[in-house]
Amino acid sequence: MKIVHRELIYFICTGNSCRSQMAEGFARHWVDQRYEVLSGGLSPSFVHPLAIRVMAEVGIDISHQTSDPIDLKRLRESKVAITLCGDAEEACPATPPQVRRDHWPLRDPARATGSEEEVLQVFRDVRDEIAGRVKKLLEELG
Repeated sequence: MKIVHRELIYFICTGNSCRSQMAEGFARHWVDQRYEVLSGGLSPSFVHPLAIRVMAEVGIDISHQTSDPIDLKRLRESKVAITLCGDAEEACPATPPQVRRDHWPLRDPARATGSEEEVLQVFRDVRDEIAGRVKKLLEELG
């Protein structure tokens, strides 16, 4: 039996509750068998209920994903590591030169204020931006 090593795409954010969870959800939904997808946080907390809600609106269930700390061993084995917030970009552990590092400076939807509908719209806007970026990344990776 041959063991197939899949390349890893790692999404990193501070709390691993919104942006990195949505990115992980899209990538898992669209990726082929060549890739494994993980997300992690500098200070993991919980998967935000509104992230779960807006992803469900586009048919992707992230309710079983967990907020996890960054796995340094796996991070160093990644093909691509993407930070999705400024704190993560600055504080993300070093990676070897062969790991592609990208930064997506996305607004933190968890900090949105206003009515429930206004906050939900921020989550939707961030979700849609993440969807476009994940699609582009997967196209680039081939």
